[in-house]
Amino acid sequence: MSCGEPHETDCSEVLDHLYEFLDREMPEGDCTKFEVHFEECSPCLEKYGLEQAVKKLVKRCCGQDDVPTDLRSKVMGRIDLIRAGETVPDHDVTAQGPDRSATAAE
Repeated sequence: MSCGEPHETDCSEVLDHLYEFLDREMPEGDCTKFEVHFEECSPCLEKYGLEQAVKKLVKRCCGQDDVPTDLRSKVMGRIDLIRAGETVPDHDVTAQGPDRSATAAE
């Protein structure tokens, strides 16, 4: 998506990092760049508003559910691996399914 106008910060960069902006997980200087972009670019501002509304709706509908401790640990472990630049397996290597437990016992 692009409005077709030149901006200091490209629309694709803004949209690629929109959730980081929404979650305030980026440096303050980058947040300021995005805010300036939204003032100049109505399509990106519209997309931001839509994503912000979805985020609020999800929080309202699902925000009261407790996350199982083991799920939280697994997710945080994967995030740590990604941040460290390590390869993350496509499947849960800690799971002991029926095939693995039979092989491991032999």
